[in-house]
Amino acid sequence: MANNVPQPVVWLFIAFLVIGLLAPAIPLYTDWLWFQEVGYAQVFLSILSLRGYLVIGLGAAVFLVLYANLTFAARTAPPDVLWELEDQLGLPSRVIIEPLIRRALPLFLLFVAFVSGMRASGNWETVLAYRNQVPFGTTDPLFGRDLAFFVFSLPFWRLLHGWAITLAAATLVLTLVLYVLQRSLVLTNRGPRLAQGARTHLLALGAALLVLKAVGFWLDRFELVFSPRGIVFGAAYTDIYASLPALGALAVLALLCAAACVVQISRPGLRIVAGSVIALAVVWIVGLGVYPALLQRFSVTPNELVAERPFIERNIRMTRQAYGLDRIVEQDFPVDENLDARALERNAATVKNIRLWDYRPLLRTYGQLQEIRTYYKYVDVDNDRYTVDAEYRQVMLSPRELSYQHLPSRIWINEHLTYTHGYGIVVGPVNRISPEGLPEFFVKDIPPRSTRNFPKITRPEIYYGEISNAYAFVLTRSQELDYPSGDQNVYATYTGRGGIAVSSWLRKLAFVVRFGEIKILLSNDLTPTSRIMIYRKVAERIREIAPFFEFDRDPYLVVTDDGRLVWMVDGYTTTDRYPYSDPVRGMGNYIRNSVKVTVDAYDGTVTYYLADQSDPIVRTYAKAFPGLLRPLDQMPADLRRHLRYPEDFFTIQARKYATYHMQDPQVFYNKEDLWAAPGRVVEGREVEMEPYYTIMRLPGERREEFMLLSLFNPSRRDNMIAWLAARSDPPNYGRLIVYNFPKQKLVYGPRQIDARIDQDPVISQQLSLWNQRGSTVIRGALLAIPIDQSLIYVQPLYLAASERGALPELRRVIVAYGNSIAMEPTLEQSLNRIFGGRLETAPRAPEAGPAAPAGRVDAAAVQRAWDAWTHAQDALRRGDWAAYGAEQKRLEDALRALRR
Repeated sequence: MANNVPQPVVWLFIAFLVIGLLAPAIPLYTDWLWFQEVGYAQVFLSILSLRGYLVIGLGAAVFLVLYANLTFAARTAPPDVLWELEDQLGLPSRVIIEPLIRRALPLFLLFVAFVSGMRASGNWETVLAYRNQVPFGTTDPLFGRDLAFFVFSLPFWRLLHGWAITLAAATLVLTLVLYVLQRSLVLTNRGPRLAQGARTHLLALGAALLVLKAVGFWLDRFELVFSPRGIVFGAAYTDIYASLPALGALAVLALLCAAACVVQISRPGLRIVAGSVIALAVVWIVGLGVYPALLQRFSVTPNELVAERPFIERNIRMTRQAYGLDRIVEQDFPVDENLDARALERNAATVKNIRLWDYRPLLRTYGQLQEIRTYYKYVDVDNDRYTVDAEYRQVMLSPRELSYQHLPSRIWINEHLTYTHGYGIVVGPVNRISPEGLPEFFVKDIPPRSTRNFPKITRPEIYYGEISNAYAFVLTRSQELDYPSGDQNVYATYTGRGGIAVSSWLRKLAFVVRFGEIKILLSNDLTPTSRIMIYRKVAERIREIAPFFEFDRDPYLVVTDDGRLVWMVDGYTTTDRYPYSDPVRGMGNYIRNSVKVTVDAYDGTVTYYLADQSDPIVRTYAKAFPGLLRPLDQMPADLRRHLRYPEDFFTIQARKYATYHMQDPQVFYNKEDLWAAPGRVVEGREVEMEPYYTIMRLPGERREEFMLLSLFNPSRRDNMIAWLAARSDPPNYGRLIVYNFPKQKLVYGPRQIDARIDQDPVISQQLSLWNQRGSTVIRGALLAIPIDQSLIYVQPLYLAASERGALPELRRVIVAYGNSIAMEPTLEQSLNRIFGGRLETAPRAPEAGPAAPAGRVDAAAVQRAWDAWTHAQDALRRGDWAAYGAEQKRLEDALRALRR
């Protein structure tokens, strides 16, 4: 056969085959080197082998089916040569077409088979999950099947069915085209004429297609548990009592149509087939379109709650299971207004960890104070907790990363050989303020200096971060910048184990092709010991190894006890195949935080930990990839102390709980107790309040914990109704508690507190005065802080000059409690204004000055003097001279009392 194929066609096919194989081969080879570097070669081989099996297996099936049918069709001659003379299509003669078909058909089928196999290999995750599935131990309420059938088995069977029906339809169409070209089917003046052999073949293919369609109808029955038609997600009344029996009937009718095709083979004409197919179409339209619509309108809608009640119950139960809402513990929170100074003293650790630094202005301030060079950037600020000077402290932490777009000269050597890494971090307490209104630091400068017994940074280099470039070379002849020091630079040699050795010209050539940069091959700076670091962005790195997990959008950096910097990332298992569960757009309808990932910022070591062993999806992948996931108790203790409940996961749960805390079907149907996340107007835009981390002591607990909070309002109302807490410290990690407020009691919500702040004459005048003097007032995040059985609101105010690059300075702290509002320079002073007493929270850092005289001091008189002075200053700013004089008299009286 090869001798009959024209040489240009052969060479064209060979060229296509070579290009098709080499195009993915180079990235595949470099990825293989990288997987060996990170220690996950077995994961790479498992995925590659499965994809290879799919390419070969499905490609072979496609080739064999098409080849058998098209070869048979090509050899089926028409019964009468005169048919060609009657053909109305004007096609070339069979003498010309038949040799071309015989020569080109094998190459064409090889091409189709290869493309089909490659496309099929993209579905390797579905096949892998099916082969390694683990049961859920829970059944669906409609069919009584384990949920693993819907999550793992049904997608596989749907995939297999899709491949089969596509192949059958393609075979039928191509066979029909071939019969037309062969003149076994011609259009004449007397109508279409079809050779007997071709007729038999086409009817057999039609029967096979109808059998596959019957299987499709049968599988569609199980898809009803994902129906969006009813009042809630999942199979509702109309789906079960109209669509379900209709699909069963359609499956049987499709089989009867297939039998009609077989019967028609031995009988002339096509009446039996035509009649059965028309009947199938009518039943399809009526059974899945007309009848369900009529049933919904005339039977369900007039009695919707009665009809849909059991299905609403199913949706509530399954949604709560899918998002872990059934694990939330409910407690009452009376919101007492009996908080006093003594209660604040008992909760001093909570008060000392109230976050006064909002990450937006803090990021600007860090950038102005600590970037040191223009090519260093802070891209994010993370919340975490450390024990500092024997105190449990919440801190703000930001890595100093290298921004390649800000390099002074973006030549290839600078971007890939000289400037290879960021350097160090800044760490500061969430609530301490310098005398200038700027943040204090536990860690700062280059090289990083630690204070207050914060762990010393021994390995500050950040080769793997959030904004790293595509690749960098280490151990080269070029000097590698470690960090700037005054007017000079300090250079260093990499001593870690990260990177792929470029020890041969073949490897260099592979990376030249991968990155499209010939300098990799020509550079004299690369030696046999040089290494190339790729996949340097943390999110990209972990996703490349385990693409079957979803990952949190906010990696955060941890300082270990020995001073190394390690990234931590939360991983999720998700699916959109959980029966009856209400979906989240772009995510699915099931989620678990089942994976924790660490990435060493210096050598790029990646470690995956199994965080939730009750999750069947993560256990499926653990079974498919032995050794990928380590038990969580194998995580080093200094990292385990910094596990935190992920904000993305918590946000999804909180939004679902706002609706699915209602478990009574009637209340749910009427949306009588619908909640919503509080909204605030920030810079003229309506925004939803974000969850926030804090250290606090829950009611009834003995010690403070690091946790994540979210607030709730009744829908379309501004008062608060509840708050949700996610605990992050062992042994209570992952536990969720919702505290419900009394429904008969008004508790101010964030928007109402904002309105009361704006309406306060003293505060509003002060804000207006600042804004009129060439400055900009920045209102920080409004935080609700539960203390004992009460609630206080805290909002910091920052002042920044209008010119570009100005430093935001924390100048006031607003505290609201009940009907009282205070705005003072520090949190301590604002609390004192409302609650009295002398609170030891976290004042501004003291300015240098003479030591206070020994002896006892009347603390109450000191407080009265301070209050009088601050009130006098406020009166002076707003031009209220009468109030100013009164406060000056109070100040004088207080000072006289101190002299006695």
